[in-house]
Amino acid sequence: MKLICIGRNYVDHIKELENERPSDPVVFLKPDTAILLKKQPFFIPEFSNDVHHEVEILVKIKKVGKYIDRKFAHKYYDEIGLGIDFTARDLQSQLKAKGLPWEKAKAFDGAAVIGKWLPKHQFKDINDVNFSLKRNDTTVQSGNTKLMLWKIDELIEYVSKYFTLKIGDIIFTGTPAGVGKVSPNDQLTGFIENEELFSIKIK
Repeated sequence: MKLICIGRNYVDHIKELENERPSDPVVFLKPDTAILLKKQPFFIPEFSNDVHHEVEILVKIKKVGKYIDRKFAHKYYDEIGLGIDFTARDLQSQLKAKGLPWEKAKAFDGAAVIGKWLPKHQFKDINDVNFSLKRNDTTVQSGNTKLMLWKIDELIEYVSKYFTLKIGDIIFTGTPAGVGKVSPNDQLTGFIENEELFSIKIK
């Protein structure tokens, strides 16, 4: 399975990082080794002094597809979830300044948190779902899928032009504003609506 991540999918986050608004989704990949093992803490890597949390809605692909038309995209997933795309912001900035790929800042071991999965049928509208992240009981990020520049079905259509989607693949759909540095002993807890989907300790 592969982790397909979307960058710059919320206007406020684009402004927050002073990035250009893209004309197409920004896509990058994480290997399966980036997945943080269940019930394990996140260890800040020794190569970064500025790791940021980025909470995101996740989509789990349930069948193989290529060149998926948007109107059929809803048939390719039954569940959504919540996760974190950890980013070594200092390393990413250095690599971007040199025009280099920045997987080292995004795809390192443990950089992808995957919480519980929820059936999409429990939501009245998949394009109107609230989600949030608390750091030590303070809400630091909150978003709604209606604020995505490219909605879930549009992302599936776009990504499947380039990559065959396979059973178990996960799409990270982008993060809203409010990203910030994590520190040892922080507790990060993620919610869809009012349901807790993960809680992890920072070491």
